[in-house]
Order: sequence, then C-alpha cells, then structure tokens
Amino acid sequence: MTEQKKRTFNIWKRRFFILLALNIVGFLLINLLIFWPTSFEERRIVRELDGQDSSEFIVRTTKKNLNELVNAYIDKFLHGTNHKYSISLDKDVHLIGELPVFSTTVPLSVHLEPIVQDNGDVILQQKSISIGLLQLPNKKIMEYIKKYLTMPKWVSVHPKREEIYVAVSEMDIKSNFQVSVEHFDLDANNLSFKIYVPYETLGIEMIQQ
Repeated sequence: MTEQKKRTFNIWKRRFFILLALNIVGFLLINLLIFWPTSFEERRIVRELDGQDSSEFIVRTTKKNLNELVNAYIDKFLHGTNHKYSISLDKDVHLIGELPVFSTTVPLSVHLEPIVQDNGDVILQQKSISIGLLQLPNKKIMEYIKKYLTMPKWVSVHPKREEIYVAVSEMDIKSNFQVSVEHFDLDANNLSFKIYVPYETLGIEMIQQ
C-alpha cells in the first residue's frame, strides 16, 4: 500500500470511528429520555430569594414515599417522650395517636383535609374527630390536642377554627434549604414540593452583572 493510500485509509478509518461514537452517544441519549423515571421529576429555575441567588427545584413524590418520610420524622421528633402519634395519607390526612385524659390515655383519630396556601404552607382542615368513646365537642378535642400533643414549632393547632396549620416554609432544615408545597392532591396522588437551594449554601458566589 502506497503512502497516499495509507493516509486516505487512516482518514476514512478515523471518520468511521467518529461516526460510530456519535451514533452510540445518540442511542444512549434517546434511551435515557425514553426510560427516565417519571415518579421523580426535577425542574430547575433560577430565582431571587430574599436578595440571595438560589435555584428552585420541583420534586414530585407519592403518598407512600411521603408517608414514610413524615412518620420517620415524627418518630425521631417524639423519641424520648411519652407521646405517640402517626400520620396516614390516603384519601385525606389521618392523624392517629393517644391523648392523656383522666390519668390514662385514650385513642385519638382525626381526619383532615389538606388545603395548600399561596405561600406554600398547608392548612389541615378537620373533617372528623374522635377521642375514644368520649362524647366531646370537636373544639374541645382540638384544645386537648393543642395542650397535650407535642408537635414541631412550625405546626400550630387552632381549636376555634378546627384546623392545624403546617408552616412548611418555616421548617428548620440543617442544609439551609427552604421547602414549600406546590400541589397536595391525595386523590390524584399528585404531591409536589418546591425546594429552594441558596447558592451560598453550596459555597457558590454569584458575580454581579
């Protein structure tokens, strides 16, 4: 083989491998887009948060996953106390626990309707409520809940309005992230949250234009 033919052969060989590599990359990208899981979706939007540059992520989850996360948080929060309660997410928010009454404890059951607020917090509006076999007004039971049931400081009970206010946006998160609720549709299993990540938390300094 002459030198000229050898050079021509090497050029075509190199082009062939480049084309092959491009086809492989394209195939992998197409498969990634087709089979990327839809149960967890992220959407990133750069925004200003309290004068500080940050990114916003939309995280979608399921009732099952959120239920496990909430109860894991409650278990840790109640560790070392005598309080017992849990949350069950189904067609509504079901609070199940025990309340101290007359030197004993009685079972508590509260069904609540979640209502998302414009600021990303949630109001849990009471639908039905019972405390053992005791016949007590709903407001009275809510007063017992407020007085005897230990809750995080960003959760407040309002007996007169028969509701529980969950200030998700005020949760104390060690990572300095901020969370708010976007959708909370239990019937459609459509649960999504906004997570704000300040660049400063990641050690990123934005250059002012």
